[in-house]
Amino acid sequence: MSDITNNSENFEEFDLVEEHQLPKVNEFKRFVRVFFRRKIVLVSFCVIVLILLVALFADFVAPQGPNDQNLANTLAQPSAQYLLGTDALGRCLLSRIIHGSRIALLVGVATVLIAASIGTVIGLAAGFSGKYAEGVIMRGTDAVISMPPLILMLLIASILGQGVLGAIVAVGLAMFPGYIRLVYGQVLTVKQNDYIMASRAMGDKKTRIARRHIFPNIVSPLIVMMTMSMGTSIMAEAGLSFLGLGISPPTPAWGSMTRDGYQHLSTRPLLAIAPGIAIVILVFAYNMVGDGIRDALDPKLRGSLDK
Repeated sequence: MSDITNNSENFEEFDLVEEHQLPKVNEFKRFVRVFFRRKIVLVSFCVIVLILLVALFADFVAPQGPNDQNLANTLAQPSAQYLLGTDALGRCLLSRIIHGSRIALLVGVATVLIAASIGTVIGLAAGFSGKYAEGVIMRGTDAVISMPPLILMLLIASILGQGVLGAIVAVGLAMFPGYIRLVYGQVLTVKQNDYIMASRAMGDKKTRIARRHIFPNIVSPLIVMMTMSMGTSIMAEAGLSFLGLGISPPTPAWGSMTRDGYQHLSTRPLLAIAPGIAIVILVFAYNMVGDGIRDALDPKLRGSLDK
C-alpha cells in the first residue's frame, strides 16, 4: 500500500516538474517578440503607421489643398508658407505629397489583394486538378511570367486608360502569376501530408480539402509575399505614372509628380526629389516589414531569433 502511495506521489511530482519545464507558449506574443526584435523592422513599422495616419488625416495635416493654385507664386522656393515650395502651377508640393500618400497606400493594398485573390484561386485549382488542366494552367503561367512585367503593365494600362482604377488593375494583373506559382508549389507540398490523405479516404471533396486543410497551411508564405509585394506594386504604379500611362494630374500621385518635377530638374530639383524620396521610404519600409513577418512566421528563422 505504501508503494502505491509513493508511486502516486512520484507521478504527481513528475507532472509538476513537466508542467514547470514546458510552459504554454503564447504564439501571438512570440510573433510580436520576434517581429520587433530587429530595430530596423520596428522603425519601418512605425514609418508605415505614420504614413497611414498622415493619409487618413491628410485634409487636416496638409497646409494647403492639393489642387489649390497660386499662379502668381509658381516654382517658388521653400518658405514659411510653402515648406517645400510650389510646382509649375503654384500648388503646394508638401500638400500634394501628403495627399499622394493616400494613392500610394491604396495602390499597394488594392493591387496586392487583386493579385493574391486571383493567384490563390488559380494556384489551388492547378494543384488539385488533373495533369492536363494542371499542365495548361502552369504553362500559361510560365508564358505570362516570361513577359517583362513593365511591358505587360503598359499593355494593360493602354487598354484600360489612365486613372487610379486602370493603374490598380494593370499592376494587379501583372503580378498575379507569381502568386500562382507560390500557391501551386505550396499545395504540392501540403497535399502529401497524412491528414490530407486521411481526408481523401473519408470521402471529402477537393473543394472542402482545399478550403479547410490546404489554404490554412499556406497562409503564412502568402502573407509574407503579399507584404513584400506592396512595395513592388507602389514602384510599378509610380513607373506607370512617370511614363504617363498611370495616374494623371491633377490627382496627386507620387509617380506623376516625379515626372512633372523632372522637367524642372535643373532649376527646382526638389520637385522631383521630394516625391521620389517618399516612394523610396515607403517601399523600403514595406520590404523591411515583410522581412520581419517572414522571420516571425518561419519556424526555422523564428527559432534562431527567439532567444
